[in-house]
Amino acid sequence: MAQVQANTAIAVGLIFVATAVGTAIGFALLGGKFLEGAARQPELAGMLQVRMFIIAGLLDALSIIGVAFAALLMFANPLLGPIQAAMGG
Repeated sequence: MAQVQANTAIAVGLIFVATAVGTAIGFALLGGKFLEGAARQPELAGMLQVRMFIIAGLLDALSIIGVAFAALLMFANPLLGPIQAAMGG
């Protein structure tokens, strides 16, 4: 049981790292492309900004889903159920 808990802790850490790095890369690319597009066509900057914020919300949603999944593994680990049932407790 301790091995499952240890591996779950490592998985939770990796999920946190993956969501943070993925979101950071996504925001960096998004911001760079927005600035590039606004510099090329300043008259479209308002429309591009609205679309940028929509995509930013989706990026945040993806990272929040990852954090929620990690919290599920951390606090209500479904992997421990079969082990506890096999041990009779």
